Amino acid sequence: MIDFFKALQYIIENGIIVITIFIFGSYACLAFFSGMGMLRYMRKNSFVDYRMLLSSPLAPSISIIAPAYNEGKSIVDNIRSLLSLHYNDFEVIIVNDGSTDDTMERIIEAYDLEMVDILYEEKIPTKPIKGVYKSRNKAFSKLTVIDKENGGKADALNAGISISEKDFFSAIDVDCILEEDALLIMAKPFLEETGKRIIASGGVIRVANSCKIKEGRITEVKLPRRFLPKIQVLEYTRAFLMGRMAWSRLNGLLLISGAFGMFDRNIVIKCGGYNPELVGEDMELIVRMRRYMAERKEKYRVIYIPDPLCWTEVPSTLKVLGRQRDRWTRGTMESLFHHFKLFFNPKFGSLGVLGHPYWFFFEWLAPIIEFIGIMYFIIIAILGFPNWPFFFLLLATVYLFAVSLSYWAILFEELSFHRYTKRREVGKMLFTSMLEPIFYHPFILFFNLRGNFKFFIGEKTWGQMEKKGFGEEERSGKKKKIIRK
Repeated sequence: MIDFFKALQYIIENGIIVITIFIFGSYACLAFFSGMGMLRYMRKNSFVDYRMLLSSPLAPSISIIAPAYNEGKSIVDNIRSLLSLHYNDFEVIIVNDGSTDDTMERIIEAYDLEMVDILYEEKIPTKPIKGVYKSRNKAFSKLTVIDKENGGKADALNAGISISEKDFFSAIDVDCILEEDALLIMAKPFLEETGKRIIASGGVIRVANSCKIKEGRITEVKLPRRFLPKIQVLEYTRAFLMGRMAWSRLNGLLLISGAFGMFDRNIVIKCGGYNPELVGEDMELIVRMRRYMAERKEKYRVIYIPDPLCWTEVPSTLKVLGRQRDRWTRGTMESLFHHFKLFFNPKFGSLGVLGHPYWFFFEWLAPIIEFIGIMYFIIIAILGFPNWPFFFLLLATVYLFAVSLSYWAILFEELSFHRYTKRREVGKMLFTSMLEPIFYHPFILFFNLRGNFKFFIGEKTWGQMEKKGFGEEERSGKKKKIIRK
């Protein structure tokens, strides 16, 4: 029996070594492609005058669609921020998704709205619309407000898509803050690409916790004071600068952040819009759009723009972070399993051969394998067959590699957009990256496993998300609750 356990232990430990090398190699390749893509982008756009797009007759028309649910405290300022974006041909569509507070009343009063009669084709079925509002003030002619019954974020976006009349639409969380030139930067690639149709694009999402904000604009970028938001700065930097940049270059990008993205409206409508039955509707839509184009053998691209275009508040407590992450896990699983036909299917090009398998093995399966590995070491320790030199060598290797990835991400940030200008802030990020694998990653692993469990028992809720408000995390204990269907 002892010989059997020794043989099994030998096989498992060598398997762990192979899997570890494969994972490290994959991340190293992504970092390489991301670096190449970043250098190419910086060289190409360092001297671009985006203001030329303001007068260009070829610039695409854009609808900004922002669902709002119980946003009464900040909705007026948020709309003002969207209306002040630098772009020529755009409109702002706010969808009041059955708010139970005074969101609608505040919008009507602040922007002098009146209900209007409009004819539109319901291209995507949604919950009933109570009314459509426009402002009597010509200064707010770009603003349209839809008041509808609650149906969730996806349903609200579908209502906005049906009413919009522009070529493209930008889906945004209403409480996010966009850079003034965000639409100009996002629109530029649509004018440059001639060989392939760009069906969607996304930009970098940055952490706004602790930043100074005035009248809906970031006036000073500051590193969050609290530990959890600070670690998420590293997480977001790795994900966007070292992950999505590489997948965009490989044409295997599966996700455009729900906080801010731009989409070809015509393709979205042909695909049926967002699926309100899913919690990961943003990722699933991208996969469905890519599948739609591939099945029709049309050349297309989903692109990523590394400019920091959108700022959002991230969870500052483990309770809220856990709800967010297990929902992200469920959303990933929905997209992967709902479109499992893509798995290693060369018919779908890089989407089937690279994108879908990578997300399957690394975004979904890897945490489960990690948990199994942890349980394995616990069991062999209890049984008295621990290989401690192997265990500590593997632990040190994984730790150093994880810290190195964070260091590379910080280097990418400093060499590109350099938003954190104070040396002590860079030093804090470097120090935080050493703490992340020990004090943060175990919680993320737990939330991921919990998301798997909830998926398999069929849970579909978003959960309750609490946000303290920009700049309020250190000064006030006030919270606003956002509950999604």
